[in-house]
Amino acid sequence: MERFHSLSTLSSAIEMASSPETEHPNKAFGWAARDISGILFPFNFSRRATGEKDVAIKVMYCGICHSDLHMLKNEWSCSIYPIVPGHEVAGVVTEVGSKVKKFKVGDRVGVGGMAGSCKSCQNCSEDLENYCPKMIFTYSGKHVDGTITYGGYSDSMVVDEHFVVRIPDNLPLDAAAPLLCAGITVYSPLKYYGLDKPGLHIAVVGLGGIGHMAVKFAKALGLKVTVISTSPSKEREAIEHMGADSFVVSHKQDEMMAVMGTFDGIIDTVSANHSLVPLIGLLKTNGKLVMIGSPEKPLEVPAFALLTGRKLVGGSAIGGMKETQEMIDFAAKHDVKPDIEVIEMDYVNTAMERLLKSDVKYRFVIDIGNTLKPSS
Repeated sequence: MERFHSLSTLSSAIEMASSPETEHPNKAFGWAARDISGILFPFNFSRRATGEKDVAIKVMYCGICHSDLHMLKNEWSCSIYPIVPGHEVAGVVTEVGSKVKKFKVGDRVGVGGMAGSCKSCQNCSEDLENYCPKMIFTYSGKHVDGTITYGGYSDSMVVDEHFVVRIPDNLPLDAAAPLLCAGITVYSPLKYYGLDKPGLHIAVVGLGGIGHMAVKFAKALGLKVTVISTSPSKEREAIEHMGADSFVVSHKQDEMMAVMGTFDGIIDTVSANHSLVPLIGLLKTNGKLVMIGSPEKPLEVPAFALLTGRKLVGGSAIGGMKETQEMIDFAAKHDVKPDIEVIEMDYVNTAMERLLKSDVKYRFVIDIGNTLKPSS
């Protein structure tokens, strides 16, 4: 019995030593989900000490990405609980390590989907850290010391300077936050697939949080843009507010037939299951259909539809750090900003319910700096 008590005490001590609240020296506070219900609650945890190449950040704003919803409910089978979500983080530097060269205290900065990578593979050497096999996610990932990474629904973050971007002074922090995921997610494929040349005609499929950013970046690049949507009610907003040149309702055959073979490229942002065949038919010869949404079920791509026109179906996921900084600078220069609804921290669970119903135009941003209150 005494032996059992000793083992129990040892087990409790080990658990306490590695608990989120005590595993690192700096106290932190945020909101976390503890299980697949996905419901967020106030959460005390800790952040690592600022290392020699680290930047400590006071979080001011954090965007809500649709992927946060998937991760909270473990719909991609990779979630590690407890989860503090948030990879669209904007804030101010509070401390820098002794070997930090790019940032100083007081700088306006952002953190996106990555908190680390190996820095030695071919992808990393080519500024493609987002495709590093050992890329560390900003939240619900494993840091090199084995601890879980926690995201931006929190008062502070400590991040390797390489994975921090500078936010230009003329770009408001609340508007900058969604650019760190939604912005780079559309900017990177436009650049990589050569769909950034003025005068090209592209289509954007889906006008949600990512789709509306695709329209705005494409217009800033000088492209002709058609929005393809299942919702006729979005036509006026797409054209009058976002600057799209035309609008097509995807389930209206006559409208789809009218644009057959007219697009140089298509950016498909839709994560619901849908057929690619009608979209491939809308491409010109040598046209490119780029997937940035992630439907759960495999999609069929008939080879013949690609062969007759030398067409391409590709994909893209966020972007490397160099390109992310380039995107932020471009957005600031060309006044590309997301449409946002700023919310208080304690509204977050309601926001998640609304996001599930696509009831937001077009991105929620949490006002962390003013509304995250430490638990008693």
